[in-house]
Amino acid sequence: MKEKPDILEVQNLSIGYGSNVISKDINFSLKKGEIVGLVGANGIGKSTLLRTITSMQPRISGDIFLKGQELSEFSSFQISLEMSVVLTEPPASKNLTVSEMVSLGRQPHTNWFGKLSQEDKEKIQTALELTETEELKNKRCYELSDGQMQKVAIARAIAQDTPIIILDEPTTHLDIYHRAYLLKLLVKLAEEKKKTILFSTHEVDLAIQMTHKMIVMKKDETLFGTPSELIKNKSFDSLFPSGTIKFDPDSGKFIIP
Repeated sequence: MKEKPDILEVQNLSIGYGSNVISKDINFSLKKGEIVGLVGANGIGKSTLLRTITSMQPRISGDIFLKGQELSEFSSFQISLEMSVVLTEPPASKNLTVSEMVSLGRQPHTNWFGKLSQEDKEKIQTALELTETEELKNKRCYELSDGQMQKVAIARAIAQDTPIIILDEPTTHLDIYHRAYLLKLLVKLAEEKKKTILFSTHEVDLAIQMTHKMIVMKKDETLFGTPSELIKNKSFDSLFPSGTIKFDPDSGKFIIP
């Protein structure tokens, strides 16, 4: 069976701010239709990594390739056709309706006047239905709870209809039902739509169960591989400070010793 080509590849990447290196020697590659989980302790640099590989902030050194081409050779517009992003920051304007917010995902595809085509409207409707936000479409974003706003942000990314979807802590603010629904939706998008999905999460146990590959960020190194490979190599053992929580390789879960 022919191996899937890399859709996004990172080589010897160093990330941070100015001369302050947060993490270095980061190497991984994402293939079409894969779900990849990014895990690590708070403050380790997960959000910084996601912002860097989406060209939202400059890298310190290293290479990022999108479909085999250096990311720096892509314009912001071209990147928006390839990658949609859901970050933890609130939207700039909460005065928009949910329908208007989700419609912004079609901006890279609309004509100069921003007029929505029938295809655009269908993509928006599908995104609302998939995220169970259709009943909210006429509400203003300032009227929404944090969990509802999170679902709307994800709907906007789905409406953008890019090959790659990158999400920073997508299950934040969601109750257990919507958390499970969202994770099943990500699996569906990867399996049926062949989307490449990279998401950061604190829920390491769930990531182990549902992802094809994982990126494990630690203080001194960043590891990449399948969940079973990472368990075998004891990559999760020192993920968090010792003495408070311990990884059990037999169950694939963290326990309190």
